[in-house]
Amino acid sequence: MHMSDQREIAATVTEVWDALLSAETLIQCVPGAKELTGNADDGFDATVVQKVGPVKATFKGHVTLSDLVEHKSLTLTGEGKGGAAGFAKGGADVKLTETENGTLLEYEVDAKVGGKLAQLGSRLIDGFAKKMADQFFQNLQNALEGPGEGDADASAEDGDEPKKKGWVKRLTGG
Repeated sequence: MHMSDQREIAATVTEVWDALLSAETLIQCVPGAKELTGNADDGFDATVVQKVGPVKATFKGHVTLSDLVEHKSLTLTGEGKGGAAGFAKGGADVKLTETENGTLLEYEVDAKVGGKLAQLGSRLIDGFAKKMADQFFQNLQNALEGPGEGDADASAEDGDEPKKKGWVKRLTGG
């Protein structure tokens, strides 16, 4: 399965780059992540719980970063084993470009599955993989810039506290 997309993030290239190399940020971004340890140099070990169609599994895996061109591009490669459910592996080539409003993040993802997961059919798997990639990059965008203006206003109207900036911005004072 192969897909590509892009999104503009209202954060500097440096902030986006640092977030992609941070275990603290990545655990917030990976859908279903229960644990993520490690660093950009040695790679990250992760435990992720996901349900794909009728199959729910806990995947234990490792993600490595390679082809790092500081503040410009990198490749994320990962593989996870989910016991009887099978395995998932894939990678994403990520490119960062400075824009007038922040950073354009472009990505190309390749993913493969085996075992029970592969028996679910390519349509279901492709849809799930696209949803996971979109959710990861949306979570990254939210962590960096916080919710959109409308989200904060709607929350305040409901009597709730307005949502704050992304937690990365709060930590860095951005």
